[in-house]
Amino acid sequence: MNKDIVRQVIVVIALAATLAVNYLANALPINGQTSAEVANRLPIYFVPANYVFGIWGIIYILLIGYAVYQARPSQRENPQLRRIGYLFVLSSIANSAWLVLFHYEYFPLTMVAMVVVLLSLIGIYLRLGIGKTEVSGAEKWLTNIPFSVYLGWITVATIANASYVLYDTNWDGFGLSGAVWATIMLVVAAAITITIIITRRDIAYTAVIVWALVGIVVKQSGTAPVAITAALMAAAVIGAAVVTSLRARPAVRL
Repeated sequence: MNKDIVRQVIVVIALAATLAVNYLANALPINGQTSAEVANRLPIYFVPANYVFGIWGIIYILLIGYAVYQARPSQRENPQLRRIGYLFVLSSIANSAWLVLFHYEYFPLTMVAMVVVLLSLIGIYLRLGIGKTEVSGAEKWLTNIPFSVYLGWITVATIANASYVLYDTNWDGFGLSGAVWATIMLVVAAAITITIIITRRDIAYTAVIVWALVGIVVKQSGTAPVAITAALMAAAVIGAAVVTSLRARPAVRL
């Protein structure tokens, strides 16, 4: 069988398997607890309100669009899709592994799986040249945007996952409280996003980060330093996006 066809089929199977594991994780649920129950059990400040996790539905719809698009005969030899196919498969395997490990509360191992997902998506993002390379409307909506949204969410999820690991290992935070570390991580997340805005003008990635920051404001409203910092960082990210967009517009001659 043609190696491109094999890649196309494996991508579809990888996504289907990931969707199945995600469904079973909460339908069974795995280890007798849902993802939300595990996430809310520990007093972690870098965690948004439960409704924010609904973004997984959007991510998977976008990824289904990608999987169908890359499986078309007309896209079989698309060089962009060739470059990212197996990285996506790797991210899918790590995604499924993370879910199982998270439900069993093996937090240090979840960090390994999460980093694999993150690095795979960064590799895909760079290989696609998002924000740097001109693409057709179809490729933008069915390839670039799905991975911008996915990477945006995994950026947030990686920081949150690290918080779970540090709490689980009883790290003392160098004497700083969990709330202080959360404010530091919020600033880091905003700085990463502003860098993406300036260098890539990636609105999809930016929107996901703002969505998460607002969710943190809602979830952590009882912890003023965290909620206020999250609100300020959301405002800073939105401001950077607006300024960058205005600067990108051609000057109007009178």
